[in-house]
Amino acid sequence: VNDGVSIPLAALLTMAFVSIVPLVPTEPVLVSLGVLAATNHTTPVLVIAVASIGCSLSDHLLYGLGRATSARLLTRLRRKPSVDAAANWLQRNSTRWGSPVLIVGRWLPGGGTVGSLLAGTLRWKLSRFTPTSLVGSTLWSAYAGMIGYLGGSIIGQPVIGILVSLGVAALTTTLGSLILQRAGRHAGRTDERPVDPATDRHGPQAIPTELVGSSAGGLRGVSAQLGTQDAV
Repeated sequence: VNDGVSIPLAALLTMAFVSIVPLVPTEPVLVSLGVLAATNHTTPVLVIAVASIGCSLSDHLLYGLGRATSARLLTRLRRKPSVDAAANWLQRNSTRWGSPVLIVGRWLPGGGTVGSLLAGTLRWKLSRFTPTSLVGSTLWSAYAGMIGYLGGSIIGQPVIGILVSLGVAALTTTLGSLILQRAGRHAGRTDERPVDPATDRHGPQAIPTELVGSSAGGLRGVSAQLGTQDAV
C-alpha cells in the first residue's frame, strides 16, 4: 500500500455528505470509494472512518425524528414493502434482543433508517443508542468499503471493479431480503397458532401482538409504555 496517493478531498466530502443526510443512499458511494482506494494503492481506512462517523450522525438525526414524530414518519416509510418487512422484523426482535438486532438490521433494506427511527420512537436512552449506532455504523461501513476495496484490488480496473463490487453488495442485500421474507412468513404462521388457555400465549416464545404490523397506534402504545422508564 502506498499511503502517498490518497483519496481526493472532494471524494471524502461527498462521502461525508451522503452518509450524514438521512435517506440518501450511502452504499454505492462507499463501495465506489473502496474501489478508488484500491486502484490508487492507498488504504481504505480513512474512507471507512468518514462513512462510520457520518452514518452514526445520520442515525442520531433519525433517532431525534423518531422521538419528535412518534410513529408517523416510520409509518409513512413503511408503505414500501421491503421497508415494511424490515420494520416488522426489527419490531419483533428489538424488544427481545435489544442492541444486537439494530446492528444486524443494517444489512436489511432500509434497516439502518428503520432501526434508528424505531429506537427514537421507543425512546431508547442515548447511553444505549449511541454505542449501538457507533458499532453498527463501523461494522457496516467496513463491510461496504472492503467489498469495494477487494473488488478493486482483484480486478484492477476502476469501472469494472465498481460494477462487480456493487453487484456483490446488491446480491447480499437480496439474500437478506429473502431471508427476511421467510422469517416473516414463519412469524405469521406462529401468530396463527391457537392460544394456550393455561398461559394465554402462543407458546414459550410468543411475540407481543402490539409490536407486529405497521400501524402507528401499536408503536405509540409501546412508546407510551417504555417512555416513562427509558427516556433520556
